[in-house]
Amino acid sequence: RPDRIIVGAHSEYARDILRKLYRPLFLRDTPVLFTDRCTAELTKYAANAFLATKITFINEIANLCEAVGANVQDVARGMGLDGRIGQKFLHAGPGYGGSCFPKDINALARTSQDFASPMQIIESVIAVNAARREKMSEKVIAACGGNVSGKKIAILGVTFKPNTDDIREAPSLDIVSALQLSGALISAYDPAGMDAAKQCLSDVRWGNSAYDILDGAVALVIVTEWNEFRALDLDRVKSLMAVPLVIDL
Repeated sequence: RPDRIIVGAHSEYARDILRKLYRPLFLRDTPVLFTDRCTAELTKYAANAFLATKITFINEIANLCEAVGANVQDVARGMGLDGRIGQKFLHAGPGYGGSCFPKDINALARTSQDFASPMQIIESVIAVNAARREKMSEKVIAACGGNVSGKKIAILGVTFKPNTDDIREAPSLDIVSALQLSGALISAYDPAGMDAAKQCLSDVRWGNSAYDILDGAVALVIVTEWNEFRALDLDRVKSLMAVPLVIDL
């Protein structure tokens, strides 16, 4: 159920074939836009770059909210109720990842450099997102009193977003590695991404449930917003942890 189909083709022959191929979607009144190949490619890159910019914007607003004492979730809701802006992709978090956004945004930035048409906004998005991911481990360490050496940190969620097993470019990879470099002992659980994460992360104790990783932990860090994490029994969580500290990224 796509919002639209963008087809890049240089010949009417190719357009006719693709028009027939996608005819079932035409019957659902899905908009179809035929362009040349270059325009189609840039449309895809521009769309993903714009969404990544929305994510990065609300993450910078989150930093400001923490500094001034505002609630970023309420700010995002107030912004999203403006029909010109919309609510999607205005959820503050540890930074974007995945298979599409980093690849497409870097490709767009590189293309703009190759053709001497620099895109300063996109280059800023890339830099701000990288800094955001780095700041998340610093946030955890600060919440733990400035030192995590020898301390057990429990991580909930390793995929780059919920409802997938994809860990490509996931913020969790940077966060876990940085905490380990600071001496933390990591235990982690994810409903779908642990098998993939085991190929990228070492010296992590993987649990069978959210509660299975909490014994003796001095902090519980929520990295990926899986729905099952919204329904945690907080009394049980508190009873298992050495220190009742939850850090929701």
